[in-house]
Amino acid sequence: MDLQVAIDRVTLDKAVALVKQLDTKVDTIELGTSLVKDYGLEQIHAALPTLTHAKLLLDLKTIDEGVYEFEKGFAVGDILTAMGAGAPDMLDGVYQVAESVHKQLFIDLMETGDDRIAKIADFTHAIYGIHHAKDSQAGFDAAATVADFHQKFPQVQHVSVAGGIDLDMARKLARQGIAESVIVGSAIIKTADPVAAAQTFMEAIH
Repeated sequence: MDLQVAIDRVTLDKAVALVKQLDTKVDTIELGTSLVKDYGLEQIHAALPTLTHAKLLLDLKTIDEGVYEFEKGFAVGDILTAMGAGAPDMLDGVYQVAESVHKQLFIDLMETGDDRIAKIADFTHAIYGIHHAKDSQAGFDAAATVADFHQKFPQVQHVSVAGGIDLDMARKLARQGIAESVIVGSAIIKTADPVAAAQTFMEAIH
């Protein structure tokens, strides 16, 4: 299982410093939606160092203007997100852009029902993100949700999960062996030593 560390709601200078620290320590570094909105692709591109190990995910949460946003976004990152609730033509378009540049589409399934997922579950190389909304007050059992998703949509090859993941849940997901990656934000970024916290998570899932 891979570890994706989500950086968000910090200054661009802080984000760049964290990227430099975490590049060789984790599998994927995510720059969250708020960062992309606050600073924009061009400013982020100009400020970021070239990564030597980790992939860069930009959480665009695209729901319209898909081809345009993905053509711009893939000039900066390796993985871009689009909302599963978006139009089928939008998802088709961004998937084709991703395929053409040998990069990846991440489909965010937040607030996307089973009927809708069934219609968009055949993008072979896409990552399907099981995402518990930050604003949601409902409880979230990541492992149980992943198991249920896998039973319903066994054709999906790349599953990622986010939403308050702690060390115990990360270990449980790793043992379960369904999710390809786990996304951790505050439990790493908001600690006194993000590098040490990331290393602890990496040890827990490998």
